[in-house]
Amino acid sequence: MNPQAKLIFTISLLLGTTITISSNHWIMAWAGLEINTLAILPLISKSHHPRSIEAATKYFLTQAAASTLVLFSSMTNAWHTGQWDITQLSHPASSLILTSAIAMKLGLVPFHFWFPEVLQGSPLSTGLILSTAMKLPPITLLYMTSSSLNPTLLTTLAILSAAIGGWMGLNQTQIRKILAFSSISHLGWMTIIIIYNPKLTLLNFYLYTMMTAAVFLTLNSIKVLKLSTLMTAWTKVPSLNAMLLLTMLSLAGLPPLTGFLPKWLIIQELTKQEMIPAATLISLLSLLSLFFYLRLAYCTTITLPPHTTNHMKQWRTGKSTHVLIAILTTMSVILLPISPMILTII
Repeated sequence: MNPQAKLIFTISLLLGTTITISSNHWIMAWAGLEINTLAILPLISKSHHPRSIEAATKYFLTQAAASTLVLFSSMTNAWHTGQWDITQLSHPASSLILTSAIAMKLGLVPFHFWFPEVLQGSPLSTGLILSTAMKLPPITLLYMTSSSLNPTLLTTLAILSAAIGGWMGLNQTQIRKILAFSSISHLGWMTIIIIYNPKLTLLNFYLYTMMTAAVFLTLNSIKVLKLSTLMTAWTKVPSLNAMLLLTMLSLAGLPPLTGFLPKWLIIQELTKQEMIPAATLISLLSLLSLFFYLRLAYCTTITLPPHTTNHMKQWRTGKSTHVLIAILTTMSVILLPISPMILTII
């Protein structure tokens, strides 16, 4: 892609996100979402492969429908209450429509079908943007309207997302699809707590973004898209592969690692809110995600396919690992001990 074009699209992405997260008026928020959608489409379809074009088309149709629902919700609310302020979403029908729209934007169950397909058709760099930066504006809207939303509906969506995200990820061999279902599962954790403690949702999102960025950048660095190629990637950069293993386990939420922190805090908050059945259920459903993360981790370090090359180390160039990958993977692994400090920041 032309560097100037890429620069324009990247700036547009930043602009759209900034407009949405900083606006108080529904029309401005909607405009930011639209700018975001239009800016990411060329980045999805830049390889000109039929699958990329298909992914871009699916993404456009889904996001256009969701943006329409956002606009419809805000107009309904304005019609009944005279308020265009995002935080003043008081009409029940409007909040219901908005929840559906945001669920569609984020890829929450039952509006999740587009996300794995779009991620599979996108390059890894675009997949990273789709999984992290593109989730920020909808989550911000959820955060701002959290006091007006229906708790039962959100809890149902969250538990379904954790369940479907875990189940559908079990049988995948394409890493981008696995990461898509992982994202759906994580979104379930973010959604279940947003009414009771919205700051925890943001903390979860930030940590998820950091860990996912570490995984995507590592995979992009070692040029891996499938489990079968991941099995032989250990010969390229062994140290990076070891860190990828730990980052995967951190995404799964295993205790000594950073990813355990949001799960721990969310379960604690749900217990405080006397939602013990929901906390138990979503904790058990996270075991499904743990299974496919362990599968990825296993493929990363231990298993070799039957027909490997005869020599131990593949020929490789002297390309060093990017410093950003080193920082992100380290933070994805060792932030749990400083969790009290993190909690004072949020």
